[in-house]
Amino acid sequence: MIQTNSISFAWTPWTITIAVAAVVVTAVVGVIACRRTGWRRSTVGLELLRLAMVSIAAFLLGGPEWVEQYRPDEKPVVAVLWDDSASMQTRDASVAAESRHDAILPLTTTEAWSSLSDRADVVIESFAETKEDVASPVAVHPISNTSATVVSAEMPNSEIGTDLSSPLVDAARKHEHLLGVVLASDGDWNQGAAPVQAAGRLRSLGIPVFVFPVGSDTRLPDVELLSFDVPTFAILGKRVRIGFSIDSSLPRDHVATVTMKNAGGEEITKEVRVSAMGRTNDSIDWEPTSLGDTSLTLSVSSHAGEVRDDNNTMSAPISIREEKLRVLVIESLPRWEYRYLRNALSRDPGVDVSCLLFHPGLDKRGGGNSDYISEFPATKEELARYDVVFLGDVGIDDGQLTLEQCEWLRGLVSQQASGLVFMPGWQGRQFSLLDTELADLVPVVMDESQPRGWGSRTAQHFELTELGRRSLLTKLSDTADENLEVWGNLPGFQWHAPVLRAKPGTETLCVHQETSNRFGRLPLLVTRTFGAGKVLFMGTDGAWRWRKGVEDLYHYRFWGQVVRWMAYRRNMAQGENMRLYYSPERPQVRQTVTVNANVMESSGEPLSKGNVTLRIVSPSNHIETIRMESSGEQWGAFSGRVTPREPGTHQLTLFCKQTGDTLETTVFVQGASLEQIGKPARPEVLEEIARVTRGQVLAVDRINDVVQWLSAMPDPPPSVRRISLWSHPVMVGCFVALLALFWIARKGVGLI
Repeated sequence: MIQTNSISFAWTPWTITIAVAAVVVTAVVGVIACRRTGWRRSTVGLELLRLAMVSIAAFLLGGPEWVEQYRPDEKPVVAVLWDDSASMQTRDASVAAESRHDAILPLTTTEAWSSLSDRADVVIESFAETKEDVASPVAVHPISNTSATVVSAEMPNSEIGTDLSSPLVDAARKHEHLLGVVLASDGDWNQGAAPVQAAGRLRSLGIPVFVFPVGSDTRLPDVELLSFDVPTFAILGKRVRIGFSIDSSLPRDHVATVTMKNAGGEEITKEVRVSAMGRTNDSIDWEPTSLGDTSLTLSVSSHAGEVRDDNNTMSAPISIREEKLRVLVIESLPRWEYRYLRNALSRDPGVDVSCLLFHPGLDKRGGGNSDYISEFPATKEELARYDVVFLGDVGIDDGQLTLEQCEWLRGLVSQQASGLVFMPGWQGRQFSLLDTELADLVPVVMDESQPRGWGSRTAQHFELTELGRRSLLTKLSDTADENLEVWGNLPGFQWHAPVLRAKPGTETLCVHQETSNRFGRLPLLVTRTFGAGKVLFMGTDGAWRWRKGVEDLYHYRFWGQVVRWMAYRRNMAQGENMRLYYSPERPQVRQTVTVNANVMESSGEPLSKGNVTLRIVSPSNHIETIRMESSGEQWGAFSGRVTPREPGTHQLTLFCKQTGDTLETTVFVQGASLEQIGKPARPEVLEEIARVTRGQVLAVDRINDVVQWLSAMPDPPPSVRRISLWSHPVMVGCFVALLALFWIARKGVGLI
């Protein structure tokens, strides 16, 4: 480092005139004073001191500055940064090179920059994905190849991705005398600050960036399997619908073969028409035949026009169980709908049904078989055992429900993830529930002017909505066309509830085929989510007629699907005193997951207060522990949130310090990592960097042009340090000291 020192002034004609005049006038006055006193020593000393102060003031009037310049004695540095992330392995259809990485290889060799070695030291660095616990970058040397890895500070185990901003900022920080930056990349960044922020910083330092964009900025022809919505568990012998999504960037529709295999080698195939330049959603039905944990793999047949086929397959785990769901049916009069519903549930091998009949003519409740109970569950602990509760034509009345029991039912749904089915009847008893805690759960607005509902001599029919056509609840046949035909031919109903409209936030699956009001068609089958549980409203009492001519084919299937749909979340993972469930069921990477738990004490009572933690182990063995917050003390409910950063199977362990109980389960997170092969390049990002830093955008074959530009660039300006003498504290202090000395001396000689 070479240092030079100098003093600079900011004189103007006026300041020079004033300074000279002040010094001359002071000198003349001093001479006159000395003659008058006969050149007495004290007078001569005072006048010289006065002249010195005026001279210093005149000197400061020119704004003097002490200037220190530091010029490097070594050559400036040119940083060549090249992208080594996964997206650079993309083979673009419009580029002759095998991959984007191959396209920029000429820029990464020392020979390409050898002609610049006399002008500057060239440092070639690669920047790649963020990684965990990487070593510090190796010290750079002239014309050397080193690797600089970016470490994200967001979390200990950062998700793999590319940061374009940090390498630019690091280059300016590491190399004090940076002449320019050469950046070769496809412009795809997905982590860190916006690259334009780093570009603005380089511009303020006078460092241009010469960019070499590579890759095609148009989407490559490809067929990609986006999602495979495998449920957490399925029931042995029960058909399950598994949805999937296919994304296509091909210019034309085509028919693809979708194949699903299980771990045992069983295959199911389906022909799917894949829409051009869009997303296709479909599903495949599967019936498990054996118990235990297994995995399902879905693959989409390759198309001759797609560039890559490594994204046409997805796998996900699934657990096959035997089930025993507990259902409580509460009714007043044993109408036909109740009788056939009880028979359907009692004959279902996976359902344990309990019936409570509030018949006004009965002296003693409880029927002649084990399906009946004599009273409503006496405690919340007993009620919490039920997965689904059906409320028939019952309400708040003597010998029926109480306000406290309604509050319990609300807590059962919101805090215990149970399901509640409203099945009103012609007596209109459910209107009294609108004045209880259950009012918020009812998914429809009722017409209070007609509490007994509407009857008809002729049969009336359901009509599926768009949501109903896709719903699992209304799937009474295996194909969509057959399902529509089945619903169109179902025996009709002759009574329906006095419904005005569905509430906001609900899903209407079926409406009245003919009757409508100012809000539209009357909703008859409506669902909603309330807290952790689900609610269904059935606006007719004629589903039992669906048995006509087909026996239990549709009636049993419908109610079986309803019960399993409503109890699904509650039974994701459960132990003796713990239950764990989460939403969404099949989360995506970077999607916030809400985890709910119910914890009971050894006595069976809900844990009101406790220390409940959830330990999550990611596929890369990164461990995260969250403390679950109490969300419903009366029901032992706890909740927490977590955002997975990796795809794959995550191990979850729920632990309660007070009871010592643990519950283990797994969550499969699907989705792709941030860094993907095959994504379109983003040259506009690099162009903006060059524009902001006043650099250039070039093709890879124009290396010589960059060398010429860099050779012609002037050296970076020297570092300059300026010290303003006229306002420096030391100068001000000296001047004040001289003034004090002058006035003390005047007093000492008797002039004051």
